[in-house]
Amino acid sequence: MLKNNIKIAWRNLIKNKGTAIINLIGLSIGIAACIIIGLYIRHETNYDQNVPNRDNIYRLYGVLTEGGNVRKGTSFSANTAPTIDSNFQEVTRTARLMDNPLFYGAGGNEVRIEGSMKQLHEDGFTYVDQSFLDMFEIPMLYGTRSMALSQPFSVVISEDISKKYFGNTNPVGKSIYLNGRDSIPYLIGGVMKNFPSNSHLQYNFLLTLTDVEFSPGEQTRWLQSNYDTYLEVVPGTSIDRLQKKISDDILDRYMIPAMEAAGNVMAKTIKDQAHLEMQPLAKIHLYSGDLSERQARGDIKYIWMFAIVAIFILLIAAINFVNLSTAQSANRAKEVGLRKVLGSGKGNLIGQFLTESTLLSFIAFIIAILIVQATLPYFNSLSGRDLQIPYRSVTFIIVFLFSALFIGLTAGIYPSFYLSAFNPIKVLKGKLRLGSKSGGLRSSLVIFQFMVSTILIISTLVIKSQLNFILNKDVGFKKDQVIQIYGTNLIGKSVETFKNEIKGLPSVVDASISDYLPIEGTKRNGNSFWNEGRAQVDERVVGQSWIIDEDYLSTLGIELVDGRNFTKNRSSDNQSVIINQTLAQQLTLDNPIGKKITRGGSQSYEIIGIVKDFNFQSFREKVEPLCLFAGISSSIVSVKINTENIPELLDRMGKVWTKFNPNLDFRYDFMDQSFARMYENVSRIRTIFTCFAVLAIFIACLGLFALSAFIVEQRSKEMSIRKVLGATTEDIFQILTRNFVLLVILALVLATPVAIYLMQKWLQDFAYRVNITWRIYVLSSLIIILIGLITVSYHALRSSLANPIKNLRNE
Repeated sequence: MLKNNIKIAWRNLIKNKGTAIINLIGLSIGIAACIIIGLYIRHETNYDQNVPNRDNIYRLYGVLTEGGNVRKGTSFSANTAPTIDSNFQEVTRTARLMDNPLFYGAGGNEVRIEGSMKQLHEDGFTYVDQSFLDMFEIPMLYGTRSMALSQPFSVVISEDISKKYFGNTNPVGKSIYLNGRDSIPYLIGGVMKNFPSNSHLQYNFLLTLTDVEFSPGEQTRWLQSNYDTYLEVVPGTSIDRLQKKISDDILDRYMIPAMEAAGNVMAKTIKDQAHLEMQPLAKIHLYSGDLSERQARGDIKYIWMFAIVAIFILLIAAINFVNLSTAQSANRAKEVGLRKVLGSGKGNLIGQFLTESTLLSFIAFIIAILIVQATLPYFNSLSGRDLQIPYRSVTFIIVFLFSALFIGLTAGIYPSFYLSAFNPIKVLKGKLRLGSKSGGLRSSLVIFQFMVSTILIISTLVIKSQLNFILNKDVGFKKDQVIQIYGTNLIGKSVETFKNEIKGLPSVVDASISDYLPIEGTKRNGNSFWNEGRAQVDERVVGQSWIIDEDYLSTLGIELVDGRNFTKNRSSDNQSVIINQTLAQQLTLDNPIGKKITRGGSQSYEIIGIVKDFNFQSFREKVEPLCLFAGISSSIVSVKINTENIPELLDRMGKVWTKFNPNLDFRYDFMDQSFARMYENVSRIRTIFTCFAVLAIFIACLGLFALSAFIVEQRSKEMSIRKVLGATTEDIFQILTRNFVLLVILALVLATPVAIYLMQKWLQDFAYRVNITWRIYVLSSLIIILIGLITVSYHALRSSLANPIKNLRNE
């Protein structure tokens, strides 16, 4: 029976080529989109699954409610981890990670291997304990994991770095040098495999923390927090109870007493409104959006969003199948009538129609795999991922077969029951109005299709509008035509001479030495501030401390709204600061110039200037308080230029650089491009949404195109009679398109409030955001109505221009 059903199903697909092709195109594109999104979701939700003991590894983080705001952070003091290790039997091992670029060695460095004078820049440096290798069971290609970081000044490098510098030889025992410090060799203790792309750890160099002390007493100081702390617990441990015990112990026994001893007014706030929690390793990537940390993470909200988009696209394709199957019932009615007369039961007919839909589904899945294989490289480039189809995975094959069967049966269930229910006598006598019973359902499904398309169009327009707002908003500094030159700290004391020679080049307007810049990837330093003499009384103001030179404001075009700038060689400026408007406001300073503030509750500084607020973080966050100190932080020189011939100027800069450091490549970037990279994630989402919106609309229009053809065909004699009775071409066109356009308009009306709600929720993540204006509604309405009208116009025009005699000659 099954073999016979498959044969008949294949013949019917061949017989109805047009419908089959439209169904296959829609289904295969919809399925391909779902597979790609599924692979992306699988990648994002499988972060850190390569760690053998992942279910028992947690990261510690702190929660503080202060001034109505909830702050969460992962940075702890150096002695937090060893204290937990010794105080709690439930914790089998702790490990620390320190990647703060404020401290020498972390972040990026200029690398030289022994036996070579050439230095190359490398990113991805972090400090870790030896226990870090053991906790994460990091696989080693060379060296012994249990000893690789046990010695001072040892380093573990990644497989890629090993091949880049040492080829296929074993580099264990060899040395590398950082930032021109030839007196401090780092001995390579091992080579690890590259971290997988879906690991929250993305480092190429692991520097040992053995015997490291970044400042005197730093390893035993409770009030200096720079380390991420990981805990490995005994299997079966109650995490809720353990984190409560750790929180009480660390805060009450150590941190709060240390704060009280230092006279820190925050001790009471910490005691009343702070606690510690443990974050499972598997949740770090997607559930860290509200945590203050240095690494970029994913967001579970986008996973849900893409999953819903995938389901909607597949539903649109399945709706096409249902609509076309019921609309072409006239072509199958006599077949059903004859088969019933010849003895076929309803069950046999249902089985036949389900076989057809399932066969179509399997063919669509095969085509979809080919589409995915062809388009996946483009999606990888767009999403910044390295996704692959897991052909060898048994799970993938099972899911593939089950999904093809499920979609075939689900899409075919209604048409099969609808077609098999025809009365054979009425069908064969021509008394059954075919294709009309399901008109209401078809209309509802068309409305749903265009509701989804409308939501995607509005979402795409809002995301695009927000991204344009971010990239074009006045951020408070001039990012255009500013070049950042990196690695200038290696010039040493000659960095100011280098800066002055760069300033002397034609087309150079100004230059500044500072690696604290309003773009990601540069230094940050958080501190607490008080008005002088109020540290024991007032709540602190948390802000940033940046080191700049006297040319910083002019180079970046930052407006000084009151007071004066730093002056070179003015000794009093060492005890002076320039603050932004937000810091002045939060310190409740009406006339700040001449007033004094303290940093960390100790040393006082006189305010000599106020700068206008400028955005130095993501637009998701409001402008933070900022305090600028005079000094030299020398790893970046920023250069303001005014020229159209940038290549010639870069060539001249490169020659000046070579004169100062011939063994290091000239490395530079443009500030406007660096700023744009801060919003790569939003840009990617906009592009992905645009692609999926186009796909959804295309599939919906494909079904509407075919559906309008069937409806026009069914009403061809009616339209011919109307023309004979005097109806004009315009009348016929309006009659045939009116209902479809009304369905599209109804979909628009129903979808717009949903889209507005969803986009307003998305925009809440941004402290600075666009308003969803009437222009977006009008534009999306015009797009969706125009698309719907164009789709149905082809067949309507053909019918309105047709000769009525051809349709009525046999009447």
